[in-house]
Amino acid sequence: MAVVPEQENQDQTPPPSPGLRLNSPLIQVSLIGVVCFCCPGMFNALSGMGGGGQLDHTAANNANTALYTTFAIFGVLGGGFYNLLGPRLTLLSGCSTFVLYAGSFLYYNHHQHQLFVIISGAILGIGAGLLWSGQGAIMTSYPPPHRKGTFISIFWSIFNLGGVIGGLIPFILNYHRTSATSVNDGTYIAFMAFMALGTVLSLVILPPNQVIRDDGYRVATVKYSSAATEALEILRLFTNWKMLLIVPAAWASNFFYSYQFNNVNGKLFNLRTSGLNNVFYWGAQMIGSLGLGYLLDFSFSSRRLRGFVGIAVVSVLSTAIWAGGLANQLRYNDGELSKKLDFKDSAFAGPFILYFSYGLLDAMFQSLCYWIIGALADDSETLSRYSGFYKGVQSAGGAVAWQIDTHKVPLVTQLVVNWSLTTISYPLLVVLVILAVKDDNITTLNIESKTEKPSVSSPAGIGVIENGSELALPA
Repeated sequence: MAVVPEQENQDQTPPPSPGLRLNSPLIQVSLIGVVCFCCPGMFNALSGMGGGGQLDHTAANNANTALYTTFAIFGVLGGGFYNLLGPRLTLLSGCSTFVLYAGSFLYYNHHQHQLFVIISGAILGIGAGLLWSGQGAIMTSYPPPHRKGTFISIFWSIFNLGGVIGGLIPFILNYHRTSATSVNDGTYIAFMAFMALGTVLSLVILPPNQVIRDDGYRVATVKYSSAATEALEILRLFTNWKMLLIVPAAWASNFFYSYQFNNVNGKLFNLRTSGLNNVFYWGAQMIGSLGLGYLLDFSFSSRRLRGFVGIAVVSVLSTAIWAGGLANQLRYNDGELSKKLDFKDSAFAGPFILYFSYGLLDAMFQSLCYWIIGALADDSETLSRYSGFYKGVQSAGGAVAWQIDTHKVPLVTQLVVNWSLTTISYPLLVVLVILAVKDDNITTLNIESKTEKPSVSSPAGIGVIENGSELALPA
């Protein structure tokens, strides 16, 4: 999808009337949040129980390895598909694969055959790559440049509400099954119903050239790209220094899930309590994303300074939380525990607070990464590729992590690797902010948006200046 020159009166329309409207960035970002609430939100709740709700984690681990392997490929390619197909078809194709994955565990509950679960995981990886590339483009390109942190936090809160509701499902449906080893059929059926709803809702998402900001500016004036152009631009991502600097953060950002879900929540707590824990894990993500979103948009006038402060806050919290995780891990060994904790036990509080903190850190870390990605460009074409690259690298890390758990790597080693990966990423993010994030301020943006007419791109493909923001230069 390429930005093309248009007449000035086509770039800006009269400011819309006050009130909610389908073509506003706020409604569109909220809608993609609801879609992700229903699909990956419920997937997160399913995964968060440990082993996909099964006593034996082998099938879920192998399915997740297949999932993240194909996700790594189609995450990188997803931006190209988004630019070729547009948001609706891309999101519809991606969402439909979540229903199949949840259904495969319903099948496994009765037949204990791994193959269908693994194949469903591989198909879901393809769909997830498409969905998250589209989501990343919408979340980072539709908002005004100086409110991206706020819109990211809005999306993240709605999305993680899916994990909260999804955590309540196994807790309620398995409440009286204190000795159960696997969740019942109703749990998987409920997940499938939500995922099907999200698939239908993806049809309400509008393409970027139909979305109008409150000042009357369109998000972008676009035409769809060619497959050859997208292939070339995707290949260039692997030599783009901005993307190379974000690789460690992307690799780390899902790497810790196998440890946290299987070896903290799944290992320490019984089935109903692990479901309850997920309510608070994903609820903590809502708190973390809202807090960091406010900090990244409103704490200082300098955008670059806000980035530095955000990195500092997340890195300090990361060090404290992973240190607490190490202290907790040293209290129990590998292998199955003789008695798992219930939420009524006196020893429940400490491990529960740690798991809650893991959720808080996850949202803050990923919101920070998305904010930095969103600061690198403003057009959906470029940001769809950047977001896809981020999700592709993230998924490659996840594929490795699930196999690390499958091969029974000592739990202390898993924790130290996770802690090290996140720690390495912070100084590289600082370098990225220094070199690539322009030090504009909110006041300047507001003045320019009122006094300057929108510039249009040159035939060479330089992006449109919108709402007073800088040129969106394809990298």
